[in-house]
Amino acid sequence: MADKKRSASIKTIVFFAKPHRMTFLLIVACTFLAIAADLMQPYLVKIVIDDHLTKQTGSLHYLIGIAIFYFGLSAMSFLFTYLQNNLLQYVGQNIVAKIRKDLFAHITRLSMSFFDRFPIGSLVTHVSSDTEAISQFFTQVLLSLVRDGMTLLLIIALMFHLDARLASYCLLILPIIVVVAGLFRAYLKKTYQQARSRLSRLIAFVAENLSGMSLIQAFHQENEQFKRFTEHNESYWKANLREIRSNVFFNRSFEILGNLSLVLVVWLGGMAFYHHQMAFGVLYAFISYIRQFFQPINQITMQWNTFQSTTVSMDRICNILATEPEVEDAQLKELKEIPIEHIRGQIDFNQVYFAYSSGQTLISELNLQIKAGEMVGIVGSTGAGKSTLIGLLNRFYDVQAGSITMDGIDIRLIPQNTLHRIVGLIQQEPFLFSGTIIDNVRLFREDISREQVIEACKFVSAHAMIMRLHNEYDTLLSERGSGLSAGERQLISFARIVIFQPRILILDEATANLDSHTEQLVQRALQAVSNGRTTLVIAHRLSTIMQADRILVIENGEIVEQGTHEQLIALSGYYDQLYRNARYSDHAISRNG
Repeated sequence: MADKKRSASIKTIVFFAKPHRMTFLLIVACTFLAIAADLMQPYLVKIVIDDHLTKQTGSLHYLIGIAIFYFGLSAMSFLFTYLQNNLLQYVGQNIVAKIRKDLFAHITRLSMSFFDRFPIGSLVTHVSSDTEAISQFFTQVLLSLVRDGMTLLLIIALMFHLDARLASYCLLILPIIVVVAGLFRAYLKKTYQQARSRLSRLIAFVAENLSGMSLIQAFHQENEQFKRFTEHNESYWKANLREIRSNVFFNRSFEILGNLSLVLVVWLGGMAFYHHQMAFGVLYAFISYIRQFFQPINQITMQWNTFQSTTVSMDRICNILATEPEVEDAQLKELKEIPIEHIRGQIDFNQVYFAYSSGQTLISELNLQIKAGEMVGIVGSTGAGKSTLIGLLNRFYDVQAGSITMDGIDIRLIPQNTLHRIVGLIQQEPFLFSGTIIDNVRLFREDISREQVIEACKFVSAHAMIMRLHNEYDTLLSERGSGLSAGERQLISFARIVIFQPRILILDEATANLDSHTEQLVQRALQAVSNGRTTLVIAHRLSTIMQADRILVIENGEIVEQGTHEQLIALSGYYDQLYRNARYSDHAISRNG
């Protein structure tokens, strides 16, 4: 199984590298010329020693010519090494940028169920750390395989050319290298995977705590969360030290083997020179090459951990790329392309059944008809199925049985891009991006003009609030719109609705966290944007939905009561109880105030 995963990872890397194959050939050519220029230098010195210095032949002009040629080889090595490194960095960064782009695009297409079970911190790790590990593969591992592998082969060829017997003795060390590498291989991979896994958990923990910092401070959980962070941090620290220790031991083992080989060459070569069986220039060149012989081997083995990093990271990226969205568009021939302006907004839930992957049934055999242009309020206890109903209408999830239709068309036959333009959603915590207010209203779409944004903000009574800000519509918002109140953020989300003109509007607890004054502003904005649209309002505060055309009371995924506010009060049922409790709470608050 592990070999199959590694094979799949390598195939994926090759797939992304394939468009750059001509550049890779150029890199190989530059590498060969750079290495050849390097390795010719000891051989040039050997020629000078054996053919001229020891025989005391040759002139000063000849030696100057050799020196110039030696300098030319050095310059040639520098030039082609420079070209090789720059070309490899260019290709490597292009490939990684493409992987990162495809990964992000794929993640944005995945269904909500994927994000329910996958920690956001882990996704951040995949998009940042894992893609960076792949970048290191191209800029370090691949460079080492090409350069050091080619160096090793050329050194072996030159050593056999100089003295086949001594070269054969040197190669006896190779089986020992293979055995040592095999012994370390599984352990190195285990230590690396453990370190990366613990790093991923640490990042996920930090991301979660930063998102919930207000809650942590509100409940004075700083010390507890710091203790948990320390546990994660120390766990990663120990795994990292274990990985470093194994790498140091692995690399120093090869250094010892290299030094032993050098001693062997000096002893055998020295004896051969002493008995006049080898020229001094050959011995000099051989010692130079044997010193370089273990450098590429050591470099390749040092990159083993980076290679493991690449395969592990690519495995994780491949797993995400292989994840198919659970909610997908129908076959092309079945899709119903509907002009948005022709949508009336009638919604029908027909015998709908839905359960999450845990197996717990949320909605069972639900039948519900909502007329075009109707405002429907939805109330119920936590976990009753209110938000699930909204998620199904947006196709964040698909029903397991039954159907949801819009103007008589099954929403599974409507392209998701079209559906999400038809249905506008305002949530309890409106999400604002880092950027200006203009960009947050038009969601960075340049085809929507500044004037349209201003008109939309005026329409929902957000203009006066925005004009009080330091840079007005050009005010830069930080992550999630910190610096604005909950009501101000909500008004901006209402302005989005006006800009994008959906035919169906959904408010999911949109006024739950607002004070009375801000709630009145939002209520006016709601009345403005809901006019002429089918509107579904999940309400925590009953005042939001008292004027609705119809109110649904949902419990355990079923509609237990429905009617206007007055009709439900007259039933003296669950809604009436909610209403009385709400009035009692408001009275208690005003009396204590």
